[in-house]
Amino acid sequence: MNLIEPILADVAAVAAIRRDIHAHPELCFEEERTADVIAKALTDWGIPVHRGLGKTGVVGIVRNGSSARAVGLRADIDALPMTEHNTFEHASKHAGKMHACGHDGHTAMLLAAAKHLSKHRNFDGTVYLVFQPAEEGGGGAREMIKDGLFEKFAMEAMFGAHNWPGMKVGQFGVNPGAMMASSNEFTITIRGKGSHAAMPHLGIDPVPVAAQMVMAFQTIVTRNRKPIDPGVISVTMIHGGEAVNVVPDSCQMRGTVRTFSMETLELIEQRMQQVAEHTCAAFGASCEFEFKRNYPPTVNHAAETAFVQRVLGQVVGAENVLPFEPTMGAEDFSFFLQAKPGCYFTIGNGDGAHRDGGHGLGPCMLHNPSYDFNDELIPLGATAWVRIAEEWLRKPQPAAG
Repeated sequence: MNLIEPILADVAAVAAIRRDIHAHPELCFEEERTADVIAKALTDWGIPVHRGLGKTGVVGIVRNGSSARAVGLRADIDALPMTEHNTFEHASKHAGKMHACGHDGHTAMLLAAAKHLSKHRNFDGTVYLVFQPAEEGGGGAREMIKDGLFEKFAMEAMFGAHNWPGMKVGQFGVNPGAMMASSNEFTITIRGKGSHAAMPHLGIDPVPVAAQMVMAFQTIVTRNRKPIDPGVISVTMIHGGEAVNVVPDSCQMRGTVRTFSMETLELIEQRMQQVAEHTCAAFGASCEFEFKRNYPPTVNHAAETAFVQRVLGQVVGAENVLPFEPTMGAEDFSFFLQAKPGCYFTIGNGDGAHRDGGHGLGPCMLHNPSYDFNDELIPLGATAWVRIAEEWLRKPQPAAG
């Protein structure tokens, strides 16, 4: 690996910041302390800071030369509402809050890159260091955009990364097109007519209506959607009734929908509502259909992906820049990619050997109470960020449009 030597020299100090953030996790839009830690580090390194976009977002600004060109690098900073099982010294000090997705590590990698970029400035233009809140369900990227991120900081492209357990340290995963799915949720309330369970003919039972609906939804995936365009409908909750001998008045279903394209999402939402309403009508019931779109699919731009593949290949060798199998997980970096050209990639977090024993076998996947970010990634991720920024500002300016 072609790591940058000054970054290697700073790893211990940046890892200490990472572990401090890990020990003090904050949930979406509550990242006040985390933002303070980030802003102080950037300021100490001579980097101007803008705060308040997306409530708790931080943007560091590193300029050099006379070029008006600019590029954005993003790290997410929030934690998850879950209890940590780890017992090491930097484990969460706040019950019910944990950095179980590695956002503390993403922050550390970008901070290490920020320090090097500020000290050496081997580029002509501006690098915007975007520390984004509320990725875990809050849509912090969307909120930063609403607050004027791209109006205040005119950047040509935006790049983001996520650690990936199970992928070897020293490997990256990336491909053009879909990387992650859209995230959507639905709530369907079926209105029937309650009765004694021994006399169901006197009522309208919403429970079998729900059962019919669950099965009918799967025909949308198998018979309405193009087979080559993935989609998932999962009914994960059905609530109804209070007693074993009572047919309830109503029943509620909830679940999630995931797709890699907006076209498929439009189809699924439309067909689900039709199926729900007409199934209810067939049984003499009615329903209230709610469909909430959370995050759009994360779709990489082709030219920017080819650029990232080339730059990462220079860092770890082309053979270690692997195709990434798209996942039905979701990521709000998708909002940035809808607004700007860019690329989102993964960086291998290893097989879990960096953790203490006693936490189970294997790579300890994301959103696991025994998860911990692998600090070995800090110099690798920081080197990747520096090279992406330097190479982007060195390459010819992209054509308009």
